[in-house]
Amino acid sequence: MKKSDLTFSAILLPVDYIMLVLAAVAAYALRYVDWIQEIRPVIFNLKFNEYLNFVWLIALGWIFIFMIAGLYQIAGPKRIFQEIGKIFLACSTGMLAVIVGAFFSRELFNSRFILLFAWLFSFVFVATARLLILGIQRLLYIKGRGVHKILLIGADNSTEDIAKEIYKNKKLGYQIVARLTDFKEDGEEKISELYHTKGFDEIWQTDSALDRRENLKLLDFANENHLVFKYTADFFATQSSNFDIYTLAGVPMVEVKRTALDGWGRILKRVFDLIFSFLLLIIFSPLFLILGIIIKMDSQGPIFYHAKRIGAYGREIKIWKFRSMVKNADKLKQKLLAENEREDGPLFKMEADPRVTRVGRFIRKWSLDELPQFLNAFKGDMSLVGPRPHEPNEVKQYEKHHKKLLNIKPGITGLAQVSGRSDLDFEEEVRLDTFYIENWSLWLDLIILIKTPLVVLLRKGAK
Repeated sequence: MKKSDLTFSAILLPVDYIMLVLAAVAAYALRYVDWIQEIRPVIFNLKFNEYLNFVWLIALGWIFIFMIAGLYQIAGPKRIFQEIGKIFLACSTGMLAVIVGAFFSRELFNSRFILLFAWLFSFVFVATARLLILGIQRLLYIKGRGVHKILLIGADNSTEDIAKEIYKNKKLGYQIVARLTDFKEDGEEKISELYHTKGFDEIWQTDSALDRRENLKLLDFANENHLVFKYTADFFATQSSNFDIYTLAGVPMVEVKRTALDGWGRILKRVFDLIFSFLLLIIFSPLFLILGIIIKMDSQGPIFYHAKRIGAYGREIKIWKFRSMVKNADKLKQKLLAENEREDGPLFKMEADPRVTRVGRFIRKWSLDELPQFLNAFKGDMSLVGPRPHEPNEVKQYEKHHKKLLNIKPGITGLAQVSGRSDLDFEEEVRLDTFYIENWSLWLDLIILIKTPLVVLLRKGAK
């Protein structure tokens, strides 16, 4: 483990604690601002010293919640949106615990104003401090300080992809100091020489086709020289990122799970969809009315378009969209199939599609045509986050590994959409959606939802 990683991780805990205390103090101070007291006079008697005594202890409890939420993990580069999502849920969990405590002990806190703003400030203060620390760490990485020096071994496409990402994105904190294609008979001698001349501290074996004996030799060399050893999983390993182990008649049995969205995961995601889709329908209801009027004025036809799509387990569903095309657009598509601009996969794409109306181009550009799908998410046909819903004719052209996308409900947005939108080819989209299915969590859903409007506003990949 790099000393720089340990240092920055050690700094986070006391900084988080200070930020939580400052957030509570700021909420208390705000409650006594004159203009707020004029609107809502203070009717409780909570002295600052007594309040602060509670805050010291409660902040310690929140730090414990932060630990459980994985906010102090050292391994791997930290991603900004993932950190923010974890902080939001951890702060919300901590405040929920305080509210429950206040319910059973009225003298703890009897000001809803302080509770509300302590929660808001805790998220803002902790997130701001962490972003500042992360920014400093990444700045040092760009300058070459504290980076992980890597010996990269492999010769396949995955190796090239990883190398390009490291060369392009210096803020990840990785530096390739040497590369080898394999680890043959004289491999140990070559690596030993590179180790003493280049001084790498990690070996990355990124070729999934590399011989098993070579991998074992590499692992032995890494252990002998106290180096970190990382490797890319083979095909079966990528299929078994979710599994349960139990014994039957004393024999270990491994059950490969299709997705983390089995059992309680499925229940939690459905509750999440119900709550947030309902709130979003209320928030966007004025926009629904405005867009409906504009669509009617622009062209003939209904306001909404009901499209047939394939949902979970291959079932046909009808999704709602604001109409962005002329009437009979589905029939006209058959005449345009020869002009499909997507070179791979079963999806249809055409830059200057003549079926799209003037208003349709605008609402598609800003993804406003998909807003009615909140109704589908509330109903349960779709989820807020998931793979893109595809047409029946497209699904008929799926290869075997594509059908894994049908293990869960399609989503209004998803990992593929926030990672490139229409710039991605079909196989890249499948790979991202497969990763989402295998590694689902509420954290990931929240991060994708936060990133979606930013991607739309930046028009990243929008056509």
